[in-house]
Amino acid sequence: MSESQTKPGTSPVSDIGRMTGFSDGVFAIVITLLVIELQVPDHAPGELLHALLEQAAAYLAFLLSFGYVGVLWLNHHTLLRLIRGTTLGLNWINLWLLLGVVIIPFPTSVLAEAFAHAGTDRDRRVAVLLYALVAAAMSAPWLAFFAYLRRHPMLLGEGIGRAFVSSQRIRPVVGMALYLIGGALGWFVSPVIGLVGIGVMIFFHAVTSEGVRRGRSRLRTTT
Repeated sequence: MSESQTKPGTSPVSDIGRMTGFSDGVFAIVITLLVIELQVPDHAPGELLHALLEQAAAYLAFLLSFGYVGVLWLNHHTLLRLIRGTTLGLNWINLWLLLGVVIIPFPTSVLAEAFAHAGTDRDRRVAVLLYALVAAAMSAPWLAFFAYLRRHPMLLGEGIGRAFVSSQRIRPVVGMALYLIGGALGWFVSPVIGLVGIGVMIFFHAVTSEGVRRGRSRLRTTT
């Protein structure tokens, strides 16, 4: 879709190639930055195994966030398959979405540090709550993305209707609610239970990455 096809008085519509390329680059950088936190620990001769085991929390935090970023990329890939063009407004929403993605290494580091050998129970509760709040906040731009597409159906790909787009808004709403519940569980009940709740939500977003409510059948028409 080119800008020349845009009706007078409406926002210019451009191809999604640059949006896709830039977004994939951001995801690639973020998922690579996660591994930087994994470092060879200081250790006395003969104590390497013990030192590595003490960093188990960092490894688990890395795996959690690697899976999270991977799931976000899968969902973002599916999101861009819904559209055939973009506007300035949609580009801004996409940047908002990517802002949430690039923040992930920070709560990951906090989580790894809190669950390290020297971390206290209160530190762990704070870390889980922070991670949950960041994850919940990241759901907001996805909701805005779907709302924007519903108001601008000319951006939708062939075979994608406004009803389908509207039905997808339940996913970020559920995400915001349950990530907050996970954070509350981590703070008031147990940080481990809170982490399990966050992991369940990541799994939910993974299995619904193609959308909900006839999502699979609708998306086949665009491939």
